[in-house]
This record gives sequence, structure tokens and C-alpha cells, in this order.
Amino acid sequence: MSSVPFLNTPEALRQLANQPHTPCQCSLQHCAGWESVSEAVWPAQQMQRVATLRDPDVYEPTFEEQHPNGTRYDSADAPVALKFFPYNRCDVHVCGKCQQHALRYTEFGGYYVDPRARRLAAERITD
Repeated sequence: MSSVPFLNTPEALRQLANQPHTPCQCSLQHCAGWESVSEAVWPAQQMQRVATLRDPDVYEPTFEEQHPNGTRYDSADAPVALKFFPYNRCDVHVCGKCQQHALRYTEFGGYYVDPRARRLAAERITD
């Protein structure tokens, strides 16, 4: 069982995204879309995991993506759709310096592990 709350509605995620934050110079500034953020670059000392989007009742979440307007997985304007990949495999973190929220998950390939992050923007969260 997770020690952080499971957010299962767009409204709950929007509440986090709408919390005030200030400019910060951390490595997340370049993460408008999904970006590789290695453990060496992830600002772990200032990040706190505050929620998860992983449904504890779903053993194998879908890999289907949602792109109704022709966006791509790594597009800065791609929708944040909770029930679709990769959001259904994410945790939500907050920066202790600027209070910016970020989504994080790990991409697993045949021979690699790639931690990825995306800043959370309320206007991208869809139903």
C-alpha cells in the first residue's frame, strides 16, 4: 500500500496543479513535455512525492495513449489523461523550493531504464 494518496480524478490533480508556485532554477524547468531526467539530474534533495496516479487495484495499466489533437507522447501540449499511459504509471512530486508539481515515471525498454519527468500544468489535465 502506498504512503501517499491515490488521485483518481482530474479535479484532484488540478487542485495540486493550481497551487501557487514560484520560478525555480531546478532541472525541471526544461520538462514541459516528458523529458529524461536521470538520477544524477533529478533534484532529489528538494523533491517530495505527494501523490500517485497508479491505481492500486490495476495490476497492469494500459499502454494506450490519448492524443485527440494529434499531439505526441513528448509534446509540451499533450493532454494529461489519468487513465492513459504514461500518467497511469506516475507519481506526483513537489519541489520544496518553488512548490512546482511534477509527474515522474520510469520508462523501461529492452536494455534500458529511463526516468522521465514532466512539469504539471493544470490546463493540460483532461477528463
